Amino acid sequence: MNQQPNAPILLLPIDAQINQMLAVAQKHDNFALGLTPAPRPNYVIGPGDELNVAVWEAPPPVLFTSGLASVTGGMSSSAGNVTFPSQRVSADGTISIPFAGTIKVAGYSPQQVSARIRKALKGLANDPQVLVQVPSNASAMVTVVGDVQQSIRMPLTAAGLHLLDALAAAGGARDPVDKETVQITRGKEVLSVPLRQVIDNPTQNIALAPNDVITVLNKPMSLTVLGAVAKNDELNFEAQGISLAQALGRAGGLLDNRADARAVFVFRFEQPSVLGKYAKHAPHLENGEVPVVYQLNLIDPAALLMAQNFPMKNKDVLYVANAPAAEFQKFLTIITSSIYSIDRVVAVSAGK
Repeated sequence: MNQQPNAPILLLPIDAQINQMLAVAQKHDNFALGLTPAPRPNYVIGPGDELNVAVWEAPPPVLFTSGLASVTGGMSSSAGNVTFPSQRVSADGTISIPFAGTIKVAGYSPQQVSARIRKALKGLANDPQVLVQVPSNASAMVTVVGDVQQSIRMPLTAAGLHLLDALAAAGGARDPVDKETVQITRGKEVLSVPLRQVIDNPTQNIALAPNDVITVLNKPMSLTVLGAVAKNDELNFEAQGISLAQALGRAGGLLDNRADARAVFVFRFEQPSVLGKYAKHAPHLENGEVPVVYQLNLIDPAALLMAQNFPMKNKDVLYVANAPAAEFQKFLTIITSSIYSIDRVVAVSAGK
């Protein structure tokens, strides 16, 4: 449903349950959990790959004789064996082998292609043995772009390729790892994780899949701090994130003579999947997000522990409300100023 103009905003107190809920949601910002796993390293041939094909024929050779090369130029041939010129797999996934005809190779491993060629030559050659090699892989590639020393497109190998291997091949990130975010695009899936998290957590160094695109981003993260704090400002923070306690510290802390320690608020738009049961009756925006206000009560002795575990996100708004006494003091100041202004006007008028 769309949010109505006067629909209530979801207000959630920051406690252990809320922190646990956000921690569970944060686990899905994880390459190992958030992306479809790459297939096992079992290389299959695809269009654009370069293939080398060699055939050996058991003696006495019937098809591949020493005179074959002179008849079919371009082949390397001796009695009983022949090496065909390298050829690219066509767009329809086939290659052409003399005497065997057109062979479908896309989607098959080199060993399976060898068996298909051998089957096609059966009855023509004397117990043929076939070797297929892939010197140039063009169909199973990964691309590394963005804030790296050199953007590259590199082939996957039969042994597999991991994320940090690809980043190392691109020369690494240009900026310190704490400032960098790594994004992987796999088909329709797109997921971003701080580079520091990938380095510190081996499970994040995932195996890559064909056609993965790895983008390294120096994407500034920021939050806005308003209200009764020492510094109202937009605060930049590292890609790996900061806690609410750190954000309050960077803002200079609460103002003792103004702040209401019970009213520290974080304004955020959350995905319904993050909020779980809380999203059921919450107002939703047209894009599906849920506007949420998280409240921290620093009067509670456990609140600082909660603040240390509460993760801030990009574009959050952190607001500390004024204490009721401070609002009353502001009211008295306005009244006093008004009275003083009136007295001054009267005095000036009387002087005339």
